[in-house]
Amino acid sequence: MIQPRFKDAPHFRNFWENGNGKQLIEFSGAKVSFKNFEKYAPFFHHVDETGDEVVKEVYFTKKFHEASREIEGYIRNGVTENDNVPESVKKLFLQTQQVPDWLDYNLLKNGAELCMRSNLDSLISLRDYCLIGGYDYAYLNKPLIVTEALKKGAVKRLSETLDFWVNATRYNALEIHAKGYEFAIKTRLIHSYARLSIKKHYKDWDTENWGEPINSWDMMATYIGFSLVFLHSLQKLGNTFSVEEEQGIFHLWKYVGYLLGIPEQLLPDDKKQATEYFYLWTSIQPPSDKDSVLLAHSLLNESLENPILKFEFQRKNLRYLHICCTWFLLDDEVCKRLQIPEVSNKMLFPKSKILFNRIYDRLVSRDARIKRGNKDQMKVLKDYLNITKNSNFH
Repeated sequence: MIQPRFKDAPHFRNFWENGNGKQLIEFSGAKVSFKNFEKYAPFFHHVDETGDEVVKEVYFTKKFHEASREIEGYIRNGVTENDNVPESVKKLFLQTQQVPDWLDYNLLKNGAELCMRSNLDSLISLRDYCLIGGYDYAYLNKPLIVTEALKKGAVKRLSETLDFWVNATRYNALEIHAKGYEFAIKTRLIHSYARLSIKKHYKDWDTENWGEPINSWDMMATYIGFSLVFLHSLQKLGNTFSVEEEQGIFHLWKYVGYLLGIPEQLLPDDKKQATEYFYLWTSIQPPSDKDSVLLAHSLLNESLENPILKFEFQRKNLRYLHICCTWFLLDDEVCKRLQIPEVSNKMLFPKSKILFNRIYDRLVSRDARIKRGNKDQMKVLKDYLNITKNSNFH
């Protein structure tokens, strides 16, 4: 039976007693304890078997592009009980086409609006808190390391994350057959494909310590990054949000998680639950290791490699701004572990951002902010997609 093995370790205690963990408890009113640890621990060895079966029956029996085309057909046209398709495909699509009773379209809309309304702060939060903060959990990153994601480079990885996030957080994006729904299904199958490949080719995978590759518990933690950690980051940057928007964010990612095959009991409804779930999960994760540092630096240097900005001084400046935000959003201890470089005046940009947000909030209507945010986020995504399409970032 798996234990909360790091619960007395300094990195765990400092995070929850003095760092961002403490802020999350205050932000959410969570009551953290190890009371439910045994209820959730088995998910460290639990995976999405339905997705795995689809990959075995479709992807492993055909050429990759043929299999992808076949799956796209199912996503676009749907699958019925009587279709002549593999059983696993039927199972996956009958589950994802079945809208759960708890789904509330109004809450999905509120969640999407907050993502758009927060404009570039959303993207700063995802990158400089959720993504880079996630690198501090050494075991969580092992699938990235063994599938050699570092070799693909951060530009490619960022554009994939951005593509998924933007497409899942627009109006009506998660309707059956819509773009966000399509991304959820494809992402689910990419996870299964990666997991089966790791199990087949990587003999040194340490199941006892790392859990199954891309297991359900790690998936839960990742999606708490998109909801709880994302909200905490927006708040730190001086954004305010309504109760409905906050509920909306959790609802939206709960539904995305459901489409991705994460067991429902792992999908939190609100910030209190999310913090309590996250607390248990962090107790089995050691702090950064050398792989974490490589991942973090690859992300920081992405600004220098990325040709969106024409001039080198612009790229250096962008990297500097991301470093400032990382120091501002993450605990100093985490930044030191990840070897985030020290820079001068690092609080200047985040502090001015907070001031700007407060003024902007008062002067510009919510609707105008949503429209503007959607437009700006779509532009960033388009720039990234153009780069990955027209260059050697494959």
